[in-house]
Amino acid sequence: MAQASKAVVHPTFTLPFICGDLFIAFLGVRTISHNTWIHRFVTIGVRPLVNTGITPNQITTLRLASGIGAAACFAVGEELWSIIGSGVFVLSLLLDRADGILARLSGKTSPGGHKFDLIADSLANSLAFVGIGIGLRHSPLGELAIPLGVVAGLAITAVLWLVMRAEEQAGSRAAELGSTAGFDPDDAMLAVPFAVLLGWGTELIIAAAFGASLFAVFFFFKFRDFLGR
Repeated sequence: MAQASKAVVHPTFTLPFICGDLFIAFLGVRTISHNTWIHRFVTIGVRPLVNTGITPNQITTLRLASGIGAAACFAVGEELWSIIGSGVFVLSLLLDRADGILARLSGKTSPGGHKFDLIADSLANSLAFVGIGIGLRHSPLGELAIPLGVVAGLAITAVLWLVMRAEEQAGSRAAELGSTAGFDPDDAMLAVPFAVLLGWGTELIIAAAFGASLFAVFFFFKFRDFLGR
């Protein structure tokens, strides 16, 4: 991708890409199913770990650490670091699937592990947008990119709180969004690093700030009955 200081807006792609990103940014929370193409792919690598000493929580910790590392790379705002950050973020997203798969295959699922998974996913995805915003500080958006990234991150965190509240009241996975044709809504997060690599960070961070905020409002009304209990 181009360096942040040389960011270029692509008018032909702006509107459809922003519409797509509105959906992508909505999905920075762990509200997914377990039977998708990505889950099946990751399962191949996870099966050999079932009878080892590796635990789901260890993978979740690695998922969080790699997410933070990706965010730090994005925040540098240079081409090389953006490429590295994108690769690390893809790895982080795959680890996001791996921890739950290992938990189910090894019979090590637990409420505490599920909550840790939710928090780690939310932090990793939230910080990624904050990092992208910081990295775009020399783009045409200037310093405005930073608060846009923060707004996107805070909106994702707000949705996490709503999901956890719903699950406290109605049980685990009460706020789950199902898959369609083998694809999970959260799979759309994979488009984030590719958008960064293509130099579409400006469109991405604008759409993320507004899209994630709108989705937080949507989740509030969808699960508002749980808030007063």
